[in-house]
Amino acid sequence: MPIQYHEPVYRPPSEGRSILLQVTIGCSHNLCTYCDMYRSKKYTVRNIEDVEDDLIKLSKFYNSSSIIPEKIFFCDGDALAAPFDYLMKCLELTFKYFPFIKRIGTYATAMNILEKSDNELKQLSQAGMGIAYLGMESGSDSVLKKIVKGNNAEDMVKASLKIKKAGFKLSTIVMIGVGGEELSDDHITGTARILSQCAPEYLSFLVTSPVVGTPMARMIERKIMTLPTEKQMLFEMKEILRLMDDELMNNIVFRANHVSNQIPLAGILPQDKNSLVKKLEYWFTQMPEERRGFRDGHM
Repeated sequence: MPIQYHEPVYRPPSEGRSILLQVTIGCSHNLCTYCDMYRSKKYTVRNIEDVEDDLIKLSKFYNSSSIIPEKIFFCDGDALAAPFDYLMKCLELTFKYFPFIKRIGTYATAMNILEKSDNELKQLSQAGMGIAYLGMESGSDSVLKKIVKGNNAEDMVKASLKIKKAGFKLSTIVMIGVGGEELSDDHITGTARILSQCAPEYLSFLVTSPVVGTPMARMIERKIMTLPTEKQMLFEMKEILRLMDDELMNNIVFRANHVSNQIPLAGILPQDKNSLVKKLEYWFTQMPEERRGFRDGHM
């Protein structure tokens, strides 16, 4: 690429063909026990002149190629935490240099959604910010506290409904097994309940695979937390889907095809709910009891 990124850089799987534009560096929270993605960085809002310089270089690069980009993703960990006026300027410049872009996305947290007013979120949506990726992880207050997420389940619901009302598409991420064996039941029931209330347009399940060196990995090593077996992970997936309220779901695009998931799943909820549950029930009967995941890569 023609620009210099502040490494490492991450994006959701569905943004694989998007232009990655760093408008912020790092994560404004950066305390979640399972994550080491941004621990090497201090959260910073970039100078708007540097962002425009990147856009100019990217525009020249794509204008000289046969590739016509359709999407841009604002990095890093939660660009929505940046000030409203700054984000509006980033959107203005993005469409100045890429007028045919169809969608701009960003990671978001419940905290930075709730910190912005309804009117600010609506203006961001109208200016072209089309989708927010919310790491809900769990709908259990006990689990959210354990992983130091920085908010509770009620915050997740309020933030989800708020950003949807503003015109954003919402893509919600749930981490299977993130509460450990100890809080698995709370994780299942709380997550199914909160997902039903939020009814995001997109929903993805990621399997928790503790990264060496993170607080979660140290908790597991010290036996403060027990990582669920792969069979228990399948059970959590199955039960969360089974317990979600069909009447509150409306054509949710569901995916569990992240690299962390051994068994790829895809469907539309609630239409495909029963077939997904049956598939998970089958794999649950086929899975050995004691296999657990642990790795030195990233979530």
